Amino acid sequence: MSKDDKQKQDAPLGEQQPVAGGAAAPEGAQEASKSKPRLSGGGCQRHKLHSFNWLEDIPGGFAGSDLVEVQFKNTRKGFYRNSAKLPLEIGDVVAVEASPGHDIGTVTLIGKLVELSMRRAGVRSGAQGTEIKRVFRKAKPADIEKFEEARAREHDTMIRARRIADDLKLNMKIGDVEFQGDGNKAIFYYIADERVDFRQLIKILAETFKVRIEMKQIGARQEAGRIGGIGPCGRPLCCSQWMTNFVSVATSAARYQDISLNPQKLAGQCAKLKCCLNFEVDTYVEASKKMPPREVRLETADATYFHFKSDIFNRLVTYSTDKSMAANLVTIDADRVFEIIALNKAGEKPLTLMREADVKPKEKAAFGDILGEDDLTRFDKKKKRKNKKKGPKPADSAQPDKPAPQQPKPQPEQQSKPRRPKKNKGGQGPKKPQADE
Repeated sequence: MSKDDKQKQDAPLGEQQPVAGGAAAPEGAQEASKSKPRLSGGGCQRHKLHSFNWLEDIPGGFAGSDLVEVQFKNTRKGFYRNSAKLPLEIGDVVAVEASPGHDIGTVTLIGKLVELSMRRAGVRSGAQGTEIKRVFRKAKPADIEKFEEARAREHDTMIRARRIADDLKLNMKIGDVEFQGDGNKAIFYYIADERVDFRQLIKILAETFKVRIEMKQIGARQEAGRIGGIGPCGRPLCCSQWMTNFVSVATSAARYQDISLNPQKLAGQCAKLKCCLNFEVDTYVEASKKMPPREVRLETADATYFHFKSDIFNRLVTYSTDKSMAANLVTIDADRVFEIIALNKAGEKPLTLMREADVKPKEKAAFGDILGEDDLTRFDKKKKRKNKKKGPKPADSAQPDKPAPQQPKPQPEQQSKPRRPKKNKGGQGPKKPQADE
């Protein structure tokens, strides 16, 4: 073990030891990193809202723009102007302008990449676009303490708001509540299938919580993305990891991929069609253009065949002699189908769907037990029954068993006839047995 490695091993956690060929970070930078305020919940995390700064290693990559990107609690981001020329870095907690008051967020991107991110999000600045708000200051401990107090009220506020909505018999579900950094405003995220008149609800909520109320409607997919979970594939939900734009999913995407239209299997945790149905549908559509049409019938000398199913990527098509059910199924490749279609258009009918080279002579099946082939217990070991002999064992049972001598069978001529009883001398019949005295 080298001397440098031994110093690293002996050093306590949290301290940095100098390494040969390099220098440790200055003490002022270490103290600044330790004293930098962080929001509870991890601050800036790597998830679907994370922005990678690929200009970080380039000199001057952070310069050239005074715009910053700030992320808040939910899937909410904003773009602000650093008019005060504050030395901001990625991960800093800042107080930004809001209406009314101020809000607390985390800086996720600075420099020239912010302008590209604004262009991708469709945010325009200047005379034609919206006015960009300012960054007030870096968050002070008092600002973060006030923000944590407001954030601790969010769960209880959501439960009470749901009860109020139920009392008003509104067909809506309040999914989450987000308080502004200064606690003067609350955003209520709700889900509703129909249009809801919540004017009375806003009045009651404002009187109950003494804050400014803002109602924001979200979809079922966005709610599933906020809550998160594990999908049927065993991975985290795509909407909670990397998806930001939700495109409508139709059942035609399942038809193109030959997926059974079972609503229990096609629906995700949001009770809507799975977003992953759209991931490969374009590939299936392009591959299906090279396949024969499904409505075409194939005429042969012995029967008429109808389309049954297709394997798009292997370019195999299965045909049936019955249009409504599977009967006499034959699987051929797509090139053979186009050949038969061309023959039918010319008025010719091939003998079979298969090519002559593909037809194999039928082998005679060996004789087998047809009745027992599909028996579920045919692989079970049969127990052998032991023949138990009744009666006492012979005395010489200890001796080894010897084969019994075979007695010759009596021939019919040599069989003795039954003897008649002898008569007494007096000519009388047989003697009667005398009674015991």
